[in-house]
Amino acid sequence: MYIKYFGLKQAPFSSAPDPRYLFMSERHREAMAHLLYGVGSGGGFVLLTGEIGAGKTTVCRCFLEQIPADCTVAYIFNPKLTVTELLKSICDEFRVGLRREGSGEPTVKDYVDALNKYLLAAHGEGRNSVLIIDEAQNLSAEVLEQLRLLTNLETNERKLLQIILIGQPELRDMLARPELEQLAQRVIARYHLGSLSAPETARYIAHRLAVAGLASASPFNAQVVPRIHRITHGVPRRINLLCDRALLGAYVESKSEVDRGIVGRAAREVFGDQPWAVRARSWQFALLGLAVAALLAGAGVLTRVNGSRPKAVEFVLPAPVAPASAESALASDEAAPASDEAAPAPDESALAFDEAVPVASSAEEPAPADSRGAFLSGSLDENAADRELASLWGLSLRGDDLCRVALDSDLHCYKSGHGLAELRQLDRPAVLALRDDADATSYVLLIGLTNASATLRMGSRIRTVSLMALARRFPGGFTTFWRAPRVFRSRVVQGDRGVEVDWLAAQLGRLNGLMVPAAGRTFDSVLASQVREFQSAQGLEADGIVGPKTFMHLNSAAGVAEPHLQGGRSAESSASVR
Repeated sequence: MYIKYFGLKQAPFSSAPDPRYLFMSERHREAMAHLLYGVGSGGGFVLLTGEIGAGKTTVCRCFLEQIPADCTVAYIFNPKLTVTELLKSICDEFRVGLRREGSGEPTVKDYVDALNKYLLAAHGEGRNSVLIIDEAQNLSAEVLEQLRLLTNLETNERKLLQIILIGQPELRDMLARPELEQLAQRVIARYHLGSLSAPETARYIAHRLAVAGLASASPFNAQVVPRIHRITHGVPRRINLLCDRALLGAYVESKSEVDRGIVGRAAREVFGDQPWAVRARSWQFALLGLAVAALLAGAGVLTRVNGSRPKAVEFVLPAPVAPASAESALASDEAAPASDEAAPAPDESALAFDEAVPVASSAEEPAPADSRGAFLSGSLDENAADRELASLWGLSLRGDDLCRVALDSDLHCYKSGHGLAELRQLDRPAVLALRDDADATSYVLLIGLTNASATLRMGSRIRTVSLMALARRFPGGFTTFWRAPRVFRSRVVQGDRGVEVDWLAAQLGRLNGLMVPAAGRTFDSVLASQVREFQSAQGLEADGIVGPKTFMHLNSAAGVAEPHLQGGRSAESSASVR
């Protein structure tokens, strides 16, 4: 109904799994990397969990597109089956013929014997067999135990079947049961897929609109996108539902933009008083109860110590917090602090790797917490920032096209728009392109990064700012350097030969504890397999193609002297890299 009104070619927020609308956030890439790592690890279980609508199916679809050619996949999407039904489904998916002597229905042993024979034959032909079970939280304990027994099918070198379980968070609770401990010990990789952050939500909406053919300004302006994130908690399926209804509301009211009122009405129509919103706040009441219990226990201890009855203690409880329905979230949004706009939902996988935020030294000038761009004062033009970046590599570059000049020193520019998530992964200083209030671009040098702050250099000035403040000014574009072999192609693929292939084979050989191969080798399937294993271990797209990001990670693993980001600041001692 609203498609022509907004100049679109099709509905941008349809729930249909159209691959053209695929949006891979950093969390989705990490989840896929875990799956690819599991495939090449030689058997066992890989576990991918996430909330309803978080994008598990998106990751699985992308994974299936990138799975190595030597893998045969069986996909089970309805796991509410008995043991016999599941084994029959697996045999059907792998196209395993079942021969049974005598009458009667096939037994569990018949299916397992047929599978074992098939898996051994596949292994002999150099093929890996992968079983994917979606909605795995619906599996019974009996079926899970049978799956564990299937992983006992093995040779002396490796297991014959790789099993990937994809399900909702309760799947993790199931595997924590004592009776399933043996299965839990066979999980070689696990990842919990969190929701999108506020900046990722903005990019998600823009991406879907662009694919749908939007050629004009987005109907979702910068004021309503953070509101959409707060209401939907960054869950893609909820974002689709809300944005679709909001566009319809704007069309009905003959408005070219979706305003705050339209978002509010759309949220009430789509979500109403959602039970999931109540659960999101239930932890506050649980903590309050624990606090009261602790105070009461403390009072009891004092009674026993002092031997006297304590005076009555009056506890003044805070007013109850209303359930966070869509309507209450909208009502409170008028006074919501700016920092809420960039606060993603907690991600279990990220929390395990949190870094301590360093205390700023006296030489730094921390930006105020509520700063909305004060740290841009003194920012640089692009050439000046690029020269400062080159100085960390021990180079003094002249001219306007510094990326071309740097090639004389075997340095290559790497430009990207994927923001701090990719920079954290690459672990190297970079020039950031920032936007001020007038939408003009200025540049700073990122020299340090933690989970909460970034350290920026602008000439002689160094400032530490919160990631929240930086995110408001940083659309995601950056430039960094990396050192390449003297002879270098931007993409090295199977069939290539040359200096960079020799370098690649030597580095992977050392990392794997193998003898360094002789020069002049061809990039063959064995080397491609090693590349995919390395890419998976580093969280990269495991496509077997060696591009700049793979070279950068190989440099880091091989100990090539390059400057790196550190927790809060970059060590100047790493400036010399030659």
